[in-house]
Amino acid sequence: MRIVELFERGNPFISLEFFPPKEQVDWPGFFRCAEKLRSINPLFVSVTYGAGGSTQSHTLEIVTRLKRDLLLEPMAHLTCVGATEAGILAFLEELRSVGVDNILALRGDPPQDQPLSVSAKRDFTYASDLVSFVRKSFPEMGIGVAGYPEGHPEASSHEADLNALTCKLGAGGDFVVTQLFFDNSLYWDFVRRARNAGVERPIIPGIMPIFSLKVIRKVLSLCGASIPADFMANLEAANERGGADAVQALGMAYAREQIKGLLEKGAPGIHLYTLNRDEACLRLLDGLF
Repeated sequence: MRIVELFERGNPFISLEFFPPKEQVDWPGFFRCAEKLRSINPLFVSVTYGAGGSTQSHTLEIVTRLKRDLLLEPMAHLTCVGATEAGILAFLEELRSVGVDNILALRGDPPQDQPLSVSAKRDFTYASDLVSFVRKSFPEMGIGVAGYPEGHPEASSHEADLNALTCKLGAGGDFVVTQLFFDNSLYWDFVRRARNAGVERPIIPGIMPIFSLKVIRKVLSLCGASIPADFMANLEAANERGGADAVQALGMAYAREQIKGLLEKGAPGIHLYTLNRDEACLRLLDGLF
């Protein structure tokens, strides 16, 4: 079923993002994590893959098993940087053959150790090219797209970034999942600007709990999001006082307040970047959904 059709149920929902382990020896632990988090009844779950499609085959097998064995509604991430139409078609055909009806269409980045050469053949330049291709080739496929409350790191301005979003939706995107943010006002300002630009599709806020200072610093360096200075100072102080456990406790409490605030003001749901941390996410979401 297309995810956009699930939104018609009307209640605030939770959806989850997982990343596939690099090594298959770690898969049993991954599926135990997914099975535990199934207890919160997510509306859908998304599954990433590595830069340049480096774990694409893993993503395919994982979404297959999430759908078949755990009865979850999966959304496979699909990036197009360096991809060919033939490769994208083959992946979509495989998704369709196993009953996976949704993708998150992204431009993506090349692997850091294998940058694209200037002369490399490209059938796609932007995520909007991928959205258009998928919509024409598989009109029944559900398509989510990414939104950036603070603007894409490569966008020249907020206006240019919003134009890119409207282009993706105009090409056939069904809904928007936002990049992580740590100030709810950024999300609401993004929604306001999108609505003023004529965007009427659902915009789902993406929340990433902070479980580790090292991890969140790396994530922020890659995605261009910011973190309030006072919150970062509190995290650093917590780390000095109590180490990793204190950081996680503070990060989870902050994420819980973010989620509560978003739902209270009318967000349609929450997309939680789980980092495959089942027990922590269960504690974080307890009583919220």
